[in-house]
Amino acid sequence: MKDFNKPRLSFWQLWNMSFGFFGIQFGFALQNANTSRIFSTLGAKADDLPLFWLAAPITGLLVQPIIGYLSDNTWHPFWGRRRPFFFIGAILASTALFLMPNSTLLWMAVAVLWLMDASINISMEPFRAFVGDKLSPSQQTAGFAMQTFFIGCGAVIASLLPTIFSDYLGVSNSAANGAIPDSVRYSFYIGGAAYLLSVMWTVFTTDEFPPESLEKFKAERANSKGLKNAVLEILGGFGQMPKTMIQLAVVQFFSWIALFAMWIYTTSAIADNVYHTTDATSSAFQDAGNYVGIMFAVYNGISAIAAFLLPILAKRTSRKFVHTLCLIIGGLSLASLFLITSNTVLFSIPTPWANFDFTLLFVPMIGVGIAWASILTMPYSILAGALPSEKMGYYMGVFNFFVVIPQIVSGLLLGFFTQYFFQGHTVKTLMLGGICMIAAGFLTLIVKDEVVLSRKAQ
Repeated sequence: MKDFNKPRLSFWQLWNMSFGFFGIQFGFALQNANTSRIFSTLGAKADDLPLFWLAAPITGLLVQPIIGYLSDNTWHPFWGRRRPFFFIGAILASTALFLMPNSTLLWMAVAVLWLMDASINISMEPFRAFVGDKLSPSQQTAGFAMQTFFIGCGAVIASLLPTIFSDYLGVSNSAANGAIPDSVRYSFYIGGAAYLLSVMWTVFTTDEFPPESLEKFKAERANSKGLKNAVLEILGGFGQMPKTMIQLAVVQFFSWIALFAMWIYTTSAIADNVYHTTDATSSAFQDAGNYVGIMFAVYNGISAIAAFLLPILAKRTSRKFVHTLCLIIGGLSLASLFLITSNTVLFSIPTPWANFDFTLLFVPMIGVGIAWASILTMPYSILAGALPSEKMGYYMGVFNFFVVIPQIVSGLLLGFFTQYFFQGHTVKTLMLGGICMIAAGFLTLIVKDEVVLSRKAQ
C-alpha cells in the first residue's frame, strides 16, 4: 500500500511537477486533430485511416512498459528517476513535430507518426508514475487533476492554432496540389517549441525523492542487470497485476475504443455529415478540419475546468460513481453527433476580435470533455493506490497496454465496420464509439477502489 507519510506539496509544487503535460498534450492534440487530415490530404482513403493510425498504439505497446521498467531502475544524483526520460522524450518529440508537416508523401507522414508517438510515450509514461512517487494518497487525485488541467489547456491552444493562423493571421488554409496547408505547418512548429519548453520547466523546477535505501537500491539493480533478467522481470509482472488494475483494464478497453474512433473519424464525419463533402482536397473539407480543431478545443477546455471539479465530487461520492457518470455522459454526447447535419448557431458571445458563435456542434463536445477529464484522472488515481511504490513506473506502463490494445483493435476493425456496415459514413463509426464509452461507464461499477477501503479501515 502507498506511503501516507510523504510531505504535502503546495499548489505551486503541484503546478511545476505537472507543467510538462502542457507541452505533451500540445503535441498529442496537434496529432489527434490533424493527423487524419494530413493523411487524407496526402491521398489516404477513409477506410485505410485506422491502419495508418496503428503507429500510435503499437509504439505505446512497445515503449511504455520498457520505459516504465527503466525509470523504476534508474537513479542519478542530479537527474533523478523519471526526469531523464522527460528530457530525452521531449527532444525527440519536438523534432518529430517539426518534421510531420513537412511530409510530402503519405508513407513519410506515417513514418513520422511512429517517431512522434514513440517519443511522446518516452516522456509521458514516467509523468504518471511521477505523481505516485511524490504524492501521498490524499494528494494523488489532486496531482492527476492538475495534469488533466494542463492537458486541457495545452490541447485547447493546440487545437485552435490552425484556425487562429487562417482566420486571424491570414495564413493559407489551402491544400493546393495536395500539400499540407501552411496553417497546419506553422501550428506544428509552435507545438514543437511548446513541447520542449514546458517539459524542460518540469525537469529543472522539480526534484525527486531518492530511494529509501540507496545502497539496497543499487544492490537490487545490480542483481537484476542483464537483458534476460530485464525481459523476465517485465513479462513476469503481467501475472502479478493487482485485481483493481485488471478491473480497470476492462473499463479502459472500451473507453479508448471510443476515443480512438473520435480522433480518427471526426474530421471526415463532420465533413460528410455537416459540410457535405468527402473530397479531402476541397476547401469545404479543409474548413471542416479547422472546425474539428475548434470542437476539440471545446472538449479539452471543458476537461481543464472539470479537472478541478471532479475531485470535489469524488470526495463527496466516490471515484467510481464519478467515472461511471462521466463516461455515460460522454458516450451519449459522442453518439449524438450522428443527429447533427447542420452547424446551427445557438448564440453569439462578443469578443474584442469578433463574435464567437456557440454552435450546435459544441454541445456534444461538452459531454465528451467531461468524460475526457475523468478518463485522465480517475482510473490513474484509483490505480496508484493499488500499486507497489517500487514498481510504480512499470505498472503504469503496463496499465497503458489497456490504452493501446483497444486502439490496435480499433485500427484493425473500425475500417472494416465503416466500409461494410456503415457504407463509408464515418459518423456512424462515432456512434459505435459512443456506445463503447457508455459500456465502459457501466463496467466501472465492478472496480474495487482499494485506497478508499484502506482508509476506512484505518
